[in-house]
Amino acid sequence: MEKQMNNRYDIIEVCLLAGKIMLRSGAETYRVEDTMTRIAASFGITSSHSFVTPTGIIFSADGADPSKLVRISERSTDLQKVANVNSISRRISAGELSAIEAYGLLKEVEKASHAYAIWVQIFAAFISSGCFTIMFQGQWHDFLVACMAGALGFSCLIYLHRLLEIKFFAEFIAALVVGAFSICIVNMDLGREADKIIIGSVMPLVPGLLITNAVRDLIAGHLVSGISKGAEAFLTAFAIGTGIAVAFIFH
Repeated sequence: MEKQMNNRYDIIEVCLLAGKIMLRSGAETYRVEDTMTRIAASFGITSSHSFVTPTGIIFSADGADPSKLVRISERSTDLQKVANVNSISRRISAGELSAIEAYGLLKEVEKASHAYAIWVQIFAAFISSGCFTIMFQGQWHDFLVACMAGALGFSCLIYLHRLLEIKFFAEFIAALVVGAFSICIVNMDLGREADKIIIGSVMPLVPGLLITNAVRDLIAGHLVSGISKGAEAFLTAFAIGTGIAVAFIFH
């Protein structure tokens, strides 16, 4: 009996760890709940219950054991980890892994870092900013200027996220830097259309995945998660817009 209970607790830990990794890596709420339910069902717990929000996971197996809570304080975007957890979940469903083996693999996924090097991220922001400027009908004369503004703003975002704990302040400062740099370049006659340069340069700062997940959760009926993610996306967009506005005001 004690061995069965330990195994049951192992299963709960596997479900919670899988959900934690997915939620911290940018997965949708419905996908986290579905994965946890499937893992539990594959190990014989056919009536599990999970409640997932952007900041926490509550999971219960059959209602017989005490519910467990996992707090999520940091969230990022790492879709490779989401894909790896889904792969492990499919192997569990196929009966290839025990609870202990699955927990070990999930721990390896949690510790792994699939993020690109910082210089690669900045270079991607550099190129995408110029391309967005052209896409928004900007002139090729402003392409390089937009690239420089986008790379500068994204560099500030990465640095300030590590330096400051105040959420949204990094987005505000990064947008302010982009706006001030773009306006100064145009005033020096090195650029032509400040509005197109700014629009293209702030696009790497826009929380696209967060907005997409908010809409997807609302469609799926996860109102608490959808509204909270939507509010976070709105505040981020508001911080970016405020930074640009301040740059124009003090111009």
